[in-house]
Amino acid sequence: MRVLLIGANGFIGRFVADRLLADPAVQLTALGRGDDADVRFDLATGSPGALTRFLDAVHPGVVVNCAGATRGGARELTRHNTVAVATVCEALRRSGCGARLVQIGCGSEYGPSQPGSSTAEDAVPRPGGPYGVSKLAATELVLGSGLDAVVLRVFSPVGPGTPAGSPLGRLAEAMRRAMQSGDGELKLGGLGVQRDFIDVRDVARAVHAASLSAAQGVINIGSGRAVRLRDAAAVLARVAGYGGALHELDAPPGPLRAAIGHPRADSEHTAPMAYPYPDGCGSWQQADVRTARDRLGWRPRINLEESLADIWMEAACRI
Repeated sequence: MRVLLIGANGFIGRFVADRLLADPAVQLTALGRGDDADVRFDLATGSPGALTRFLDAVHPGVVVNCAGATRGGARELTRHNTVAVATVCEALRRSGCGARLVQIGCGSEYGPSQPGSSTAEDAVPRPGGPYGVSKLAATELVLGSGLDAVVLRVFSPVGPGTPAGSPLGRLAEAMRRAMQSGDGELKLGGLGVQRDFIDVRDVARAVHAASLSAAQGVINIGSGRAVRLRDAAAVLARVAGYGGALHELDAPPGPLRAAIGHPRADSEHTAPMAYPYPDGCGSWQQADVRTARDRLGWRPRINLEESLADIWMEAACRI
């Protein structure tokens, strides 16, 4: 099976590439903006006609689109997340390759949900910010394209390679700095939000399964369990061996202790941190992942502690 992977250098794309390359039945071609792509092509500026000619030449059986932007203004997000997908859909319609499309969507398309609830694929999307809006528009383009296509709505991906600007990436960096300087306490904000964290390697397995399946429409990819960010912070402290106190800025008075140890009495320094969560999803998100189980035969395998350990290993290398 020949697979064309778009966005192979991104956080998710790198692991999708590794997963697909591990399948001896897959012949992988990477398309992207970087010099290390097999073919250089910018979806945000390239024409559907040019991409069609490439599709006809390569003739893939599956196109996986992991490309996109998570940060920036509304114009930039629309260009990279919506216009780019319109280019892919139009090129596939024009091409004679008849390839199946696996599009990477996101949980931000749903927007805020009721605390305690699990969001299923039939929920009415109400994205709370420009990122979610741009991704939802892309999903609608895919679903209305008439192509053999599936959209995987990935909730909060974590694990090795987690971007430094993400909440858990920022947390690991703050803890690294605190340990490097000997600070016995760390001030943190935004720890009350709850998100459905899913390891990026499990996401790659889902993409592989979707490439081989006949499933269409939208499928949620998550752990099926919301975790409070303060609990993830405590686990990361334990994994890192950080013995200080985590002071939660937006919590009632009193420190949130790390899972092991106590604050150092000789340190009065703090490392202020804020955790903006610009995904527009409010205080709670949890995926209903039964469709992924039933239609893809997929279940998450990697627990959050392992994901956090890998995030910390990368941060610790900078100490």
